[in-house]
Amino acid sequence: MTSNREIHLVARPVGVPSPTDFGLVSTTLPELADGQVLVRNTWMSVDPYMRQRMDDVASYLPPFRLGEPMEGAAIGDVVASRSASVPVGATVIHLQGWREHAVVDAATVTVADLGLAPAETWLGALGTTGLTAYAALTHVAPVREGDIVLVSAAAGAAGSVAGQLARKLGASRVIGSAGGTLKTKKLVEDFGYDAAIDHRAGSFAEQLAETAPDGIDVYVDHVGGDHLVAAIDALRPGGRIAMVGAVSAHGATEPVPGPSNLFALAAKDATLRGMLVTSYFHLFPEWIGKAAGWLADGSLHTEVTVAQGIEQAPSAFLDMMRGGNVGKMLVRL
Repeated sequence: MTSNREIHLVARPVGVPSPTDFGLVSTTLPELADGQVLVRNTWMSVDPYMRQRMDDVASYLPPFRLGEPMEGAAIGDVVASRSASVPVGATVIHLQGWREHAVVDAATVTVADLGLAPAETWLGALGTTGLTAYAALTHVAPVREGDIVLVSAAAGAAGSVAGQLARKLGASRVIGSAGGTLKTKKLVEDFGYDAAIDHRAGSFAEQLAETAPDGIDVYVDHVGGDHLVAAIDALRPGGRIAMVGAVSAHGATEPVPGPSNLFALAAKDATLRGMLVTSYFHLFPEWIGKAAGWLADGSLHTEVTVAQGIEQAPSAFLDMMRGGNVGKMLVRL
């Protein structure tokens, strides 16, 4: 096996990415060196953070290089190995997605236990998606018994887990925000939210005031913008906000103004704390130990939106950025 197909970034997007920013490229796989494995990728993830890596700016992760394969979480089967610790036939998680096959250093892969959950689950609820929700609600903005919790982008990958987890941690009421009636219906009927706000149906601040007239204690923020402003106004004394993402700013061509009500946090003795999931990888064993049991007994409900084939990976990414997914967006290879 020598040929491979990869998705390369061929142009840096200006604003919202377009299909022409990506290229499907056929390449030749290198020979395996000692300590390496060849993985046939079966699933790959597309995630909002990848948009920032398309810009040539310094950040917590280096930018994608033009004319080279993009990167991201993937899972697949080892089809050749020059490592005693990772044999042929193992299923492994790694960060060389956006390609059909990957030559990976064995020391950088994680062997997935398919006895606990199917392969795709290790990129979703048992992967960084689930860990993000867990770290946000246990360490960054910890939920306390009786709290009222708000989650934005609540039908997405991390948000759909966060709402259910908030309930397990003792929240008395869990409110989700999503775009469109289909998603808000799923929040209540499938993901266990008590109430759902359709941010496309009118003023988010007004809808939040109606849905949580007594305020909120915890907000898991994936959106920023008007959602963050309204959440700060709605916070009760001692409230906590976990800043996970800000999809409202993705694709912006000018600096996005920050909330004008930040001082309200001081007046309320409240906190707003940003988080990178990489800072909480030490919680993975703890999270997997809990989540695997909840998945098995059905008390944690997850969904995936699936695109088929490496050639559909850019479309899957763009669709995800437009909110076209419920649960985790994945590409099956």
